[in-house]
Amino acid sequence: MAMLEIKDLEVCYGVIRAIKGVSFEVNQGEVIALIGANGAGKTTILHTITGLIPAEKGSILFDGKELTKTPAHKIVSMGMAHVPEGRRVFAQLSVLENLKLGAYTRKNKVEIEESLQMVYDHFPRLEERKNQVAGTLSGGEQQMLAMGRALMSKPRIILMDEPSMGLSPLLVSEIFDIIKVISEGGTTVLLVEQNAKKALSIADRAYVLETGNITLSGKASDLMNDDSVKKAYLGE
Repeated sequence: MAMLEIKDLEVCYGVIRAIKGVSFEVNQGEVIALIGANGAGKTTILHTITGLIPAEKGSILFDGKELTKTPAHKIVSMGMAHVPEGRRVFAQLSVLENLKLGAYTRKNKVEIEESLQMVYDHFPRLEERKNQVAGTLSGGEQQMLAMGRALMSKPRIILMDEPSMGLSPLLVSEIFDIIKVISEGGTTVLLVEQNAKKALSIADRAYVLETGNITLSGKASDLMNDDSVKKAYLGE
């Protein structure tokens, strides 16, 4: 059984059908990339999975449990974390306060401290700036903070929305290296990313989304060599 299974998902904004019967699955331990142009519906799918947007039709199963009627805060406590597009850090709070908010569903203080240390191991800059106000961090540091905050909930699967957006090539490489380490540590990753080349380079499998439909899927290495993917998304 897949860890996360999306079946015939439809999502509407008023009369507009943004997602048109999408089906895909994520198995435990995988990095799955969802690639596509702006407006293809990638963010909408993530928001629907995590309960921020209602599904019109279809099914979202997490460990066999239906999520379409589950409130967002309960989905977090089930073991799913979401790193939203645009980082969305709490700008007026310190780095440490942001990270601790990520653990709001957890009770064991010793385990929370262990998670905090793990986040600092992944992102040494966050430890250096733990007392700094989050709104004063650079874009790359805010992205690290958003990822670290998500990890504080001790997720089994983490959904990342455009982690490379607005970052320098050097920082993009650093962020993707960290996503790889997170995956190797046992956390499943569903990655939405416009930088298709980077996404496919670390993914096990990938799905191509075009105007609310999945048009192509397969092993990431195969899609990297697919002529239509090269032409549309890899600039080749």
